[in-house]
Amino acid sequence: MKENGGSRKQGAPSPCAACKLLRRRCAQDCVFAPYFPADEPQKFANVHKVFGASNVNKMLQELPEHQRGDAVSSMVYEANARVRDPVYGCVGAISSLQQQIDVLQTQLALAQAEVVHLKVRQTASFSNHGLSPASPSNSRSPSSKFMGSQARPIFDMDMMVDHTSLGMGESMWSC
Repeated sequence: MKENGGSRKQGAPSPCAACKLLRRRCAQDCVFAPYFPADEPQKFANVHKVFGASNVNKMLQELPEHQRGDAVSSMVYEANARVRDPVYGCVGAISSLQQQIDVLQTQLALAQAEVVHLKVRQTASFSNHGLSPASPSNSRSPSSKFMGSQARPIFDMDMMVDHTSLGMGESMWSC
């Protein structure tokens, strides 16, 4: 947000983006000038297209000066979202992000369940061989203890997750 210190210089020949688009003389006390500088014409063009210059002017004049910058930021954000998605605007973006969060939470839950499953299998594998995962005699690698014996691998991957039933069609690790 560029502010011109409350009032514009008398010798500044360049009108603000709003006055330039509206083809009018930019007065010294122009309500648009602090928020729509001449070097950002698309910013006001989108706001004007969505809200209309008259409505924006009314909204800004009804607000105290310390809140106008935030109001302009909100209007610019909403206007840009409406230009991209005329039907849903910001709500469409929020909805899309919420769906992504839901999918990622499902993937996280699956990954956490897989970790728990692997820990349980590891514990069961150790207990089948008379060892406990926390015992001091278990400090060596498990494969060194079973050299020569027909032991199953500790991390036997027999758990399969059907991603299509979760509506995810593709691997949970793809981006």
